[in-house]
Amino acid sequence: MRSIMKKTLAIPLFRRGDIGGVAYLVTNNIVNYLIVITTLSVALEWPNEIVYGRVIPGMSIGLLCSGLYYAFMGYRLAKKEGRSDLAALPSGVSTPAMFVMLYGVITPLHYALGNPELEWAAGTAACFIGGFVEFCGGIIGPWMKKNIPRAALLGTVAGIGFIWMATQGVFDIFSDPVVGLPILAVALVGLFGGYLFPGKISPLIVAIVGGIIYAFCLGRTSFDFSGIGFYYPNPVTTVQSMLSGFAIVAPYLTIIIPINIYNFIETMDNVVAASATGDDYSVREAQFADGACTMLSGMFGGVVPNTVWLGYAGLKKTDAGIGYSGVSGLILGAAGIFGLFTFLSSIVPAAIYAITFLWCSIIMVAQAFKDNGTKYYAAVALAMVPPVADYLFTQVTGAVGVSDIWTETLASGLVGYGAEVTATLQSNGVMWSGVPAVKAGAIIIGILLGTFMVFIIDKKLVKAGITASAGAVLALFGIIHSATLGFHLLSPFVLGYLIVALICFLLHTGRNSWFKPPEDYEYV
Repeated sequence: MRSIMKKTLAIPLFRRGDIGGVAYLVTNNIVNYLIVITTLSVALEWPNEIVYGRVIPGMSIGLLCSGLYYAFMGYRLAKKEGRSDLAALPSGVSTPAMFVMLYGVITPLHYALGNPELEWAAGTAACFIGGFVEFCGGIIGPWMKKNIPRAALLGTVAGIGFIWMATQGVFDIFSDPVVGLPILAVALVGLFGGYLFPGKISPLIVAIVGGIIYAFCLGRTSFDFSGIGFYYPNPVTTVQSMLSGFAIVAPYLTIIIPINIYNFIETMDNVVAASATGDDYSVREAQFADGACTMLSGMFGGVVPNTVWLGYAGLKKTDAGIGYSGVSGLILGAAGIFGLFTFLSSIVPAAIYAITFLWCSIIMVAQAFKDNGTKYYAAVALAMVPPVADYLFTQVTGAVGVSDIWTETLASGLVGYGAEVTATLQSNGVMWSGVPAVKAGAIIIGILLGTFMVFIIDKKLVKAGITASAGAVLALFGIIHSATLGFHLLSPFVLGYLIVALICFLLHTGRNSWFKPPEDYEYV
């Protein structure tokens, strides 16, 4: 009987619940698009020909492919199991990875190169490399998830969110408080207070739609249809530029690789969450799809990666099916290729982006602590610190660079300032000592420190020593604490990590005699 049902069951390609799914994917991805546009066009002053003619269409092609593929995965699984009650996996731009790529890779390149063409070429190369890392996640992801503590991963990403996203959100709101503060207040009432308007309308939607109208009435925004057209980047010329970008972006591999490791672990977690609802999607296939679509996006001009989003359980509760994914992909693909984002960027005020900055960053920080419990709060907090060095380095070098004083590669292998400029910074109260050292490979350093702290808390000194030894190896090859990859045998960081490892191994030998923690010890 069951086999007959499998053959005869009609799988609806679109149903009423898919409307909510489309709204969820499209609106949230649009905000990410607008953040990318604002960062590249306003902050970095990239020309429209690059932003709207290459980056946005490249992103759209990646999302078009991922949306259609996840709809196909859903349809295939429904046919296989003879069910029509499952939803497609939600796919979109990875918000944490997007911010890291924009502010941890492309923005420093902007200060170093001052050439949008080269910066874009490096950005596409970074996107392609990130996609390859995501693709490899289908092979090595399960091992990494098992061996890297969650507190270290989530804590590092929370640090990125807090220092890059939350600060930018607050600053944008107070840059125009007449617009920003009212929009923020309405959004927060819904996001964190849980209130709803009649008809279960979220205050966030009211804040976005009402905020656009409010800003327009105040003259802060305007309608601009001039950019609407047909934008289809040539993958042949893009790939040619990308090849030159690989050499430029090589020093940033210590940023690109870790954030995309986080990205494929995020995909893994979200697909596992979908399986928990009874819909047994393949984690490996989803990671392969994310990687392939991200690489395709880079080949067409995109600079940020895709991922499987949170929210699968909520989509099922609203009766979303498989159609919303394909329709969302088509909408986003068409919007990018036909230049509709040029219109949206002119009508949406900065306060709308700021809401997303704050919302995402606060959730990232809260989730990092919530998912790990009080026992590992110290590990989460420690892992959050290194991304601050990346932020400080970018801000200080950017400000000093205005005076044509540029950074240099020092004898230690770090990128920083010479003794004279460093002394001037420190004498004027600038927090600079140690910043270049932590900036180089900040994400990996955060993961290392968080992992080390987890093993200390768990009384696993041998594993703490192994973690320190891994730090020594990473420093030896210049993956952390160095401006370039290479063989840094005389690096003081290698020696420092090795000493820490020896201390851990030595203390481990006395665990049953002269070196014991008190019973039921709690540090909080």
